[in-house]
Amino acid sequence: MSAERLLSLLLLLQTRGRMSARAIAGELGVSVRTAYRDVTRLQTAGVPVRAEPGPGGGYQLLDGYRTRLTGMSEGEARALFFAGLPGPAADLGLAAEVTAARLKLLAALPTGLREAAARTAAVFHLDAPGWYRAPEETPFLSLFVDAVLARRAVDVRYRRWRAPQEVRRRLHPYGLVLKSGTWYLVAASESGVGTYRVAQVLDAVLGEERFEQPRGFDLAAHWTSYLADFASRRFTGSATIRLSPRGRRRLPDNMPPEVVRAVAATATAVGDDGWVEAVIPTESTDHACGELLRLGTDVEVVAPAELRRAMADTVGALARTYGRAGVGAGEGTGEE
Repeated sequence: MSAERLLSLLLLLQTRGRMSARAIAGELGVSVRTAYRDVTRLQTAGVPVRAEPGPGGGYQLLDGYRTRLTGMSEGEARALFFAGLPGPAADLGLAAEVTAARLKLLAALPTGLREAAARTAAVFHLDAPGWYRAPEETPFLSLFVDAVLARRAVDVRYRRWRAPQEVRRRLHPYGLVLKSGTWYLVAASESGVGTYRVAQVLDAVLGEERFEQPRGFDLAAHWTSYLADFASRRFTGSATIRLSPRGRRRLPDNMPPEVVRAVAATATAVGDDGWVEAVIPTESTDHACGELLRLGTDVEVVAPAELRRAMADTVGALARTYGRAGVGAGEGTGEE
């Protein structure tokens, strides 16, 4: 049972009036039986829900009953969207507002729902950044928050991966996205709508220019489209590899999900020792060589020849480095 779903049910009845169990189920994405159970739980929590039988009947709150979120500021109302995301809320400068909004939201709930919400909050925690990486420094994130909300232009100095690496742009910020602990700004410039890693912004100045966001622009839909386009541009080639049983087990911890899925879909046995052959997508020869070397002797590149040569050259260079005469125990290390 979800406390969030019960709150949604309460607000549905408050805003829609009388609703049938089937209509409630459709709005909440649950079965009709679950809708009946949720109404009963709402009643048990002390909410005066009245049932009216018959073809035109349904459930509705008693006349005059409303739950009010009193005294909530504009900042606290915005912060409600981050009530379950304390880390990102702090990044955006909304930590205090999130705490205040959560307290006011809980205070407005009936006792039963308040206790259920508190129990739910106590057993879930979000930690967005991935393992083995420190959170990025984003000193201009709060400035971009102001720019997005006020629809004001921003002049930035930005470091990108291709030459020229340092560029200046006037941006019209449309929104911010948190992806695996990394903040990205979606913004328009002279060349169109682009994505900018906030940690790569070297300098930013909030301008006086105002702009209008294109009608119908949807940040979530744009981001989904951007990810699909990025994936299609990212993998431009393919390679045939052989993997040992241990290599397959190590794959999820060392390779992108696209490679893991490709191995699962194309793997065929090449002997009785458990080795398999599969076709995987690749970005470039250099990138694929670096990625596959993580698996050591548990992988062999079959094709293309260019990647196989790159693997052999790299392994040969490593062998020469570690096989040089005069570098051994106690030599060249300062040990006695």
